[in-house]
Amino acid sequence: MPVLGIHHVTTYRYRQPVAFGEHRMMFRPREGHDQRLIEAKLEITPEPSEIRWLHDVFGNSVGIARFSSRASELRFASSVWIDHTPLNALDYPIARDAETFPFSYDVEDMADLARSIERQYPDPDHLVERWARQFVRRDGPTGTRALLADLTHGVRRHFAYVARSERGVQEPLATLRLGSGTCRDFAVFLIEALRALGLAARFVSGYLYAPEPSGRLGGGATHAWLRVYVPGAGWVELDPTNGIIGNRDLVRVAIARDHRQVLPLHGTWTGFPSDDLGMTVDVSVTDARSR
Repeated sequence: MPVLGIHHVTTYRYRQPVAFGEHRMMFRPREGHDQRLIEAKLEITPEPSEIRWLHDVFGNSVGIARFSSRASELRFASSVWIDHTPLNALDYPIARDAETFPFSYDVEDMADLARSIERQYPDPDHLVERWARQFVRRDGPTGTRALLADLTHGVRRHFAYVARSERGVQEPLATLRLGSGTCRDFAVFLIEALRALGLAARFVSGYLYAPEPSGRLGGGATHAWLRVYVPGAGWVELDPTNGIIGNRDLVRVAIARDHRQVLPLHGTWTGFPSDDLGMTVDVSVTDARSR
């Protein structure tokens, strides 16, 4: 069971001291049977006048900071250490009636899954749906494991990863047309593809452990992927950026139906537009067993 150390520093700089409004943070990893929080530290400069924590509607841990002082730099430095248990993606059990696609969710589950099946982006010509259905066999049953693997690897093989510092996500049709995007774009695209097939999927924000710099795409910043609900197996992680099925090298921080609900950090400031000198983000995830 590796122990991972995650250090995440976000710095905002301004031409002159400005006032800061409320800032909401999602830095603290979610705990579960496959990841356990050992220690967490958070340093904010300037020191906030108030900081409090809450759980949002999805159970994510959210920090809220308020400030009374002005400054020309605002810095958030989060350090966490977790026990992380990689799960073999091929070992997850599936309910017998869900081993092949298509399958139906239980009536009892649908009340909670329905909003995660609803499409969120327009697809008037069913282009995203047609992309997804190319992985469904026409000459016999389609294994659910094989379908999820083919969809995940399909994005990895046929779309080019392009880093983009601007906030936001491009629409799935744009990702399909361009054949490129960021980890956020790929996660949203595959969520829409899965929902087009009637499957429940949610957006995941967190961190990527990349022991070799060239081995994974999306390291050095926060990472995004998704999870799909499979009867018997529960929520299964899919990272289309790296072709990962399961949680190997993925540290969950926040989960939501919509990517806009899990921004790692956002807030407001008051000053002249020209005061903004930009933002830098530095993330490192390391093996901390020798800590």
